[in-house]
Amino acid sequence: MSLLEQTNYPADLKKLDQAALTKLAKELREFMLDTVSKKGGHLAPSLGAVELTLALHYCYNTPEDKLVWDVGHQAYAHKILTGRRNQFGTLRQYGGISGFPRIAESEYDTVSTGHASTSISVGLGIAMARDLQEKSFNVVSIIGDGSMSAGLAFEGLNNLGSSATNMTVVLNDNEMSISKNVGALSRYLTRIITDKRYNKLKSDVWELLGSLSNVGKKIRSLVHSVDDAIKHVITPGKLFEDMGLRYIGPIDGHNIKELIDVFNFAKQSTSGPILVHVLTKKGKGYSFAEVDATKFHGIGTFSRDTGKTPQKSPTCPSYSKVFGKSLAEIAEEDKQVVAITAAMPDGTGLDIFRDAHPDRFFDVGITEGHAVTFAAGLAIQGLKPVVAIYSTFLQRAYDNIIHDVALDEHSVIFCLDRAGLVGSDGPTHHGTFDLTYARVIPGATIMTPSSKLELRQMLYTAIKEIKGPVFIRYPRGSGHGNGLDHPFEAVPLYKPKVLQEGKQVAILVSGDLCYEATKCCELLQESKIKPTLVDVRFVKPLDKEFYQALFQKHKNIVTIESNSLCGGFGAAILELVSKLGIPNKVLTLGYPDKFIPHGDTNYLLKEIGLSAEGMAERIKTFIAR
Repeated sequence: MSLLEQTNYPADLKKLDQAALTKLAKELREFMLDTVSKKGGHLAPSLGAVELTLALHYCYNTPEDKLVWDVGHQAYAHKILTGRRNQFGTLRQYGGISGFPRIAESEYDTVSTGHASTSISVGLGIAMARDLQEKSFNVVSIIGDGSMSAGLAFEGLNNLGSSATNMTVVLNDNEMSISKNVGALSRYLTRIITDKRYNKLKSDVWELLGSLSNVGKKIRSLVHSVDDAIKHVITPGKLFEDMGLRYIGPIDGHNIKELIDVFNFAKQSTSGPILVHVLTKKGKGYSFAEVDATKFHGIGTFSRDTGKTPQKSPTCPSYSKVFGKSLAEIAEEDKQVVAITAAMPDGTGLDIFRDAHPDRFFDVGITEGHAVTFAAGLAIQGLKPVVAIYSTFLQRAYDNIIHDVALDEHSVIFCLDRAGLVGSDGPTHHGTFDLTYARVIPGATIMTPSSKLELRQMLYTAIKEIKGPVFIRYPRGSGHGNGLDHPFEAVPLYKPKVLQEGKQVAILVSGDLCYEATKCCELLQESKIKPTLVDVRFVKPLDKEFYQALFQKHKNIVTIESNSLCGGFGAAILELVSKLGIPNKVLTLGYPDKFIPHGDTNYLLKEIGLSAEGMAERIKTFIAR
């Protein structure tokens, strides 16, 4: 029986010696590789955090002691070691375990997470509550260097440093978030990796003065002053110490003995907050992931032997690639176009723009709020900024959108990738709220392409013809068709497109569910119901004349959207029907008022009644009422 088969919970770890832990680390990597190669998942981050995870659970008394994972995509070893090894084969599948920590899944998951930079703030809240309740457990927040670039992380550090509470922050520094890290902090941390002078000099000074430890407070003060002076001169760790955290590191994040020594020290310390700087390698132990950590950050199925993923049809690019290539083409002719992303050039397709126009491309790191306000500054000077951020991540910049862009009607185009359901990443990554949060913004234009060709043309229209903030939202994946085989052509502003004429019911579909809606109409026709099908194109503003004429011809109105029904497109139509005073029956189809779990997208659509078959049955019942 392998060590891993004997290790079901952290208590089992404590029976092992450090040599056995090293062997267990290898077995963990093999187990993760075997599962993720078949199921897909966040591989490179979790491979890099194996020894770190083992050391944390070895030293701390979890779940009484609290581990707070940032993002959580590095927590696969944590899941396997906390009673979920036998369930790991269900990773990211409907009804199976999540790819991220979830409170409902395990008592060892202190926080449900999936977005970056939250761990320090949450950890501090837990630590302060512990102090108020006069309890004595430990709190450890584990955050990556990419996540550390966000403002929220520094807000948490600032508060933590002034609190003097006992808490440990582990900075897991692998020089990457999803794509390669950018910005001053990344360069700052890199200097620690390459400059070993501080640790050596500090050690020499400490040995020299160690024998003077009984001389008194004056010498102790001198030791502190020498230590402080050394740090001021040559170590970037001084940043964290100036913020009020004791800095330890950098240490080898793949050396279990060193990790255990440091964490045992941190656990016993009562002198306030500590930051432990750990150096790890993303993809550790799997050569293909070590060489290309971006590819293996979040990956589908692949061959363990070759590292290759199944070939995709070259004639069917993703929405992201169509966006990136179209924007690069537009920028070739329009020198005022600039592109911004928040640490996601490859995921959003902006790597294409970056390679074509590097001087007009800006990756600002995991700083969505800054990305938006930075775009406002560019727009003030007459440039045409296009901000590409996943729908779920743009939620983090809502005030910036309203206050810095919309208030003065700056022309910033927001391209919301991964709108709608994204499948196995689950509720933290589903883009289910963007129509709702964008629709209430005064002066906003919201465009919902039903195809990659429409995405291409809407992007062109937004850049060339629309003033003020524009939102273009589109799904993950490839959908249907090419999208790049047509010249640019402006979309008629605010005009819906009638796809087929009918009588009994008007079906208004927003965006990527148009394909399912078309199949739904075919099923309705088999039941002798001939619907009118409309690709609405624009969720805001609505063409009142068009809809008034449509409402007068059709008693029954159905709206379909890949967004929460609360405040979405269906709500907009209900508001318009009420305002026009036309007594239509309206059925709204969309996402229910709850968080939708992870799982295959087609299965999830079926479960919530948005498959073609499910919608057809609901529409037939609606018409018959």
